[in-house]
Amino acid sequence: NNITGTVPKELAELPALRKVDLSNNNLYGKLPEFRKNVEVILDGNPNFGKPAPAPGPGGSSNDTKPGDESGGSNKRSSSTGVIVGSVVGAVAVLGLIAALGFYCYKRKQKPSGRVQSPHAMVIHPRHSGSDPDMVKITVAGGNANGGAATSEPYSQASSAPRDIHVVEAGNMVISIQVLRNVTNNFSQENILGRGGFGTVYKGELHDGTKIAVKRMESGVMGNKGLNEFKSEISVLTKVRHRNLVSLLGYCLDGNERILVYEYMPQGPVSQHLFEWKEHNLQPLEWKRRLSIALDVARGVEYLHSLAQQTFIHRDLKPSNILLGDDMKAKVADFGLVRLAPADGKCVSVETRLAGTFGYLAPEYAVTGRVTTKADVFSFGVILMELVTGRRALDDTQPEDSMHLVTWFRRMQLNNDTFQKAIDTSMELDEETLASVSTVAQLAGHCCAREPHQRPDMGHAVNVLSTLSEVWKPADPDSDDSYGIDLDMTLPQALKKWQAFEDSSHFDGATSSFLASLDNTQTSIPTRPPGFADSFTSADGR
Repeated sequence: NNITGTVPKELAELPALRKVDLSNNNLYGKLPEFRKNVEVILDGNPNFGKPAPAPGPGGSSNDTKPGDESGGSNKRSSSTGVIVGSVVGAVAVLGLIAALGFYCYKRKQKPSGRVQSPHAMVIHPRHSGSDPDMVKITVAGGNANGGAATSEPYSQASSAPRDIHVVEAGNMVISIQVLRNVTNNFSQENILGRGGFGTVYKGELHDGTKIAVKRMESGVMGNKGLNEFKSEISVLTKVRHRNLVSLLGYCLDGNERILVYEYMPQGPVSQHLFEWKEHNLQPLEWKRRLSIALDVARGVEYLHSLAQQTFIHRDLKPSNILLGDDMKAKVADFGLVRLAPADGKCVSVETRLAGTFGYLAPEYAVTGRVTTKADVFSFGVILMELVTGRRALDDTQPEDSMHLVTWFRRMQLNNDTFQKAIDTSMELDEETLASVSTVAQLAGHCCAREPHQRPDMGHAVNVLSTLSEVWKPADPDSDDSYGIDLDMTLPQALKKWQAFEDSSHFDGATSSFLASLDNTQTSIPTRPPGFADSFTSADGR
């Protein structure tokens, strides 16, 4: 890491510490006294044990000889001139220093697009509210030889200076060696999938926790890839929702840029929707598709309106929707997420279009300006895919039906053609067909050409929840003699239960019990002696 300085004694005070690897740095000074069970590795520190290097000269002073006290007023005039000249010179020097400082500050404010390894660290002192198992370390960008720092923060929301990275030990930073071990050195057998900026691997930690490791390809990690990496960390550390994939940690080691997520064992929805035969899966039934649509709608609704800030995903599609063992869906891949302005107006997207063709809203594709309604359009396309089982863009289809949204609108014109558009792998009955028709109408509204004609995600959640979470009472069992007749009074019901218990020991007791239901006076207990006829609030107190 090219860390320079002394080893802070606070590290030796961490009670859960077992191993400290400080190899290949530029450390000096004495080593704090660690516990006997702590392994300390200091290889590759040639200056360790030596005293700190002496600071450079702070400047020189010129000796001055006292002037001759003779000369009277001429000498006093000369002294006044010297004082005035000194003041003017000092003001000029201070102005020059201020201008130089402002220039350096403005240069620091400009993002360099590069992240340089840190060189020095500062240990923050503990306070009464500190976690005893955690120490907060500030790693500052700087050159050991006096060069200018060129790093910038990994989190866009950081309030620290742009050349300072704040790391909390034991929080979200994961060692590259740990990730190599759990993925078998990023072996081909552990690959879950590939994306535009890297490969996703499956891993398992020592405690049995399964993780998904997204490793950015160094060859494509330019400014754009680095921005997506930072964006994903920034967003996922701010939002937590049951329908959004959780970020477990990240790794920054040399050229390595790695994100670690919770593992979603059933993979993306696209496999179950378009490739179920190739993967020997069962086709999704309609109730499951409804549940997936509702999960996605709730996750996107949270991003749009329920989080502390409004986020626009910009890349909603089935391959970015992952399924757990319970087939619950979660939205993933937040590399293209943008923060919407507080006033709700359009936000300009930098330089180039981002997203996936087939899911892009028309106004976004034409103008490059995006609002939350662009996500609504993408969600509408996903609904159409769930209904039809067809991809948003399918080059195996004829040219006039290659684009799903255009083809779907034509098929919705009459009932006969619409039923032909429904995925044939689903079993349809009258109730299911009505539900599919409602979702198809919602999909059409979400894919309206004008943004203001599209509903918000809250409306989509309301529509889908009424279809997916319909409560129905259980069918009554006419032979269930334990059932409760709601027309009975409580004394009558108690007497009936008592008689039924007696009937299990005596034949014919049931008929006598039914005949005696008319007289219920004896089942009401008499009032004890001295018991008041009524009570007031004062009696209760």
